[in-house]
Amino acid sequence: MNRIDQIFQEKQKGLLSLYFCAGHPTLDGTADVIRAMERRGIDFIEVGIPFSDPMADGPVIQDAATKALRNGMTLRKLFAQLEPLRAQGVRLPLILMGYMNPIFHMGFEPFFRQCREVGIDGVIIPDLPFKDYMDEVKPLADRYDVRVIMLITPETSEERIRFIDRNTDGFIYMVSSAATTGAQKEFDQAKQAYFSRIDAMKLTHPRMIGFGISNRQTLQAAQKNAAGAIIGSKFVTLLDKHGAPEPALDELFEALKKD
Repeated sequence: MNRIDQIFQEKQKGLLSLYFCAGHPTLDGTADVIRAMERRGIDFIEVGIPFSDPMADGPVIQDAATKALRNGMTLRKLFAQLEPLRAQGVRLPLILMGYMNPIFHMGFEPFFRQCREVGIDGVIIPDLPFKDYMDEVKPLADRYDVRVIMLITPETSEERIRFIDRNTDGFIYMVSSAATTGAQKEFDQAKQAYFSRIDAMKLTHPRMIGFGISNRQTLQAAQKNAAGAIIGSKFVTLLDKHGAPEPALDELFEALKKD
């Protein structure tokens, strides 16, 4: 069974996923970050593929991607770093998050074949057109048992959301706002209404809420209104600050206890 499907069977609420950018803060630290997250009980991980124009990301993740590229990170190097992890005992689901350009240059089939070979369970491609997904990507993803995770925002129509729910697997990434990524202190009434509206749709797939989660209030709101929360910018900031995963995780968990 795909590990994403398995985690949602085992745990329906209170999930926590963390994002970091491969190659940041150091070129060779990807595996160390993943192993540290697993030791600390993170449910699954999003590994960012650095790209020079990450249009959905705020300044924190843009900066991390720039530093990763300067460090020499590439998609092929990332696969090489990920390849030994499963044999070394890493069991939690791994999701790659990246833009079309690097994946297109590798080729869709070699990309998904590599995902299967190194134990990647899902991918998020924010700028993947849905027609390309249906025509080219979904058949390959199904062949290699890789879940393609789609994003929805407050502006996504109900018709589109139900279409995504019918035609994807894994979970739905529920973006908390139409803005780029970045930490927020609280979710306002408009976001709360959005969460309630989507919940009332009774979708088939579980949802994870991301963008803006940085403290106890935003974490609890996400975990109350979906299966769990995805934290990106806050953790990336702390990785940049400490240069190593363990102290970054320590400070993150302390921050999540505070309003």
